[in-house]
Amino acid sequence: MTRAALFDVDGTLVDTNHLHVTAWWEAFRQAGHRVPMTALHQALGLGSTDLIAHVLGADRDTAGDADISAGHKALYGTYFERLDAFGDAAELLHTLHGAGWSVVLATSAGGPELGALLGAIGADEAIKDTASADDVEEGKPAPEPVRHALELAGAEAADSVFVGDSVWDMRAARAAGVTPVGLLSGGIPRADLVAAGAAEIYADPAELLARLGESAFAGGA
Repeated sequence: MTRAALFDVDGTLVDTNHLHVTAWWEAFRQAGHRVPMTALHQALGLGSTDLIAHVLGADRDTAGDADISAGHKALYGTYFERLDAFGDAAELLHTLHGAGWSVVLATSAGGPELGALLGAIGADEAIKDTASADDVEEGKPAPEPVRHALELAGAEAADSVFVGDSVWDMRAARAAGVTPVGLLSGGIPRADLVAAGAAEIYADPAELLARLGESAFAGGA
């Protein structure tokens, strides 16, 4: 029986959330929008188009979306050489892989950004595949990204766990029938993750690794 250990990346395995907030804040500002950083932080985890819609509203002039997204991409790219994984992130993936879990990353990143993230994590040999939000019609909180990751893992939802740091991660996992595990490393409050459906909450990858035997992974780790 194949069990999938599905992981969000930004804010979950790699310490990037506040870098994303800064890049989005500046991109919106360059496009003439003054957006509070708190609003941007709460929107992290959504794909670019959905994030812009969430922040500016569905009635916005969508002609400016491409420039905002491109601005964020360019600004965030300046951090690629300095990205850091959270402590024990690689060890967590290696441990799960060694215990027979099929490890798949679920991220909207691609190209040089994905390369930078994988380089920061440093656990390529433990990762079976990477599921991109670009491969599905709807991003989180829709279940499609999680279902796509399950297909890549070759696993059933009932036997799998999704680890993420945002409310969108928790909602997507719940909608896909996968056990959602929340991490506080992305800066989202515990209460928000619980309200979004998190079955368990841990501070960061290091605490999850330390408590693996009593977690949702206990049956296979």
